[in-house]
Amino acid sequence: MSKLPDFEALAIFAKVVELRSFAAAATELALSKATVSKAVSRLEDRLGARLFNRTSRRLALTDAGQKLSERAARLLADGEAAENEALAQSVTPRGLVRLAVPMTFGVTSVAPLLPEFLEKYPEVSIDLHLSDATVDLIGEGFDAGLRIARLPDSSLIARRLCAMPRYTVAAPSYLKRYGRPTHPMHLAGHKCFGYAYLSTAGAWHYTNAAGEQASVRPAGQLRVNNGEALLPAVLAGLGIADLPDFIIGEAIARGDVEVILKGWKQPEGAVHLVTPPGGPRPARVEVLTEFLAKHFARGRKR
Repeated sequence: MSKLPDFEALAIFAKVVELRSFAAAATELALSKATVSKAVSRLEDRLGARLFNRTSRRLALTDAGQKLSERAARLLADGEAAENEALAQSVTPRGLVRLAVPMTFGVTSVAPLLPEFLEKYPEVSIDLHLSDATVDLIGEGFDAGLRIARLPDSSLIARRLCAMPRYTVAAPSYLKRYGRPTHPMHLAGHKCFGYAYLSTAGAWHYTNAAGEQASVRPAGQLRVNNGEALLPAVLAGLGIADLPDFIIGEAIARGDVEVILKGWKQPEGAVHLVTPPGGPRPARVEVLTEFLAKHFARGRKR
């Protein structure tokens, strides 16, 4: 005997018992009568006992069939209930969504949206995981994640939500003291701050209008695993940083820092929502995806 019970045969047997007819069970299950009959025969062979006494006009349970029928009926009911519950969750937004988001972006740009979402979908719960580290969505059981970078090739399903430019910046006091770099290669002679989870492995890449490319690996006194942690040192005029708009945009607008290397552009970054590969996403994940996409399409609020 194999380790797993023959669940299909047990469910078919339960349906035959319920309807007292092989033909009626076949009709309700959308199976051929031969398939139903073979399933019951397969179960009888497996158990080594007849389950029905059959004549052309009458169908009656044997003692073995009577003893099995109650458990088989319960198995069928539990299976139908589990399937209906799963179907309801795939159609109606309901249940828990585990969402992984970079720390600062999650606090400043995602968390403020959640009250509106939770009020709109009261049967959906959010488990918001904040970390700048790239989490393993599949291995750690996440339903979705936000990634702010150029995405590497992977099996994950990605949806672009909005652009996210990066800027190389320094405080006016730093530029007054150490001078203004005008070419990326000049950064080698400056104090630059690093970010541990940079998708380009510590290198800053630039291209100018003429198509010239430059890549540098700047070094300095400070390296962090959260971009926002660089702000105090940058604002104090201690070095140069390369940061995304959601961290540095307001400081640029206030004039607290200045964008340098304006003739050079970095590869365009974007906010992507990524989900594991597979079949259709549950409704709870789908509505969160559409909610975030709609918001960021209108323009991200700092």
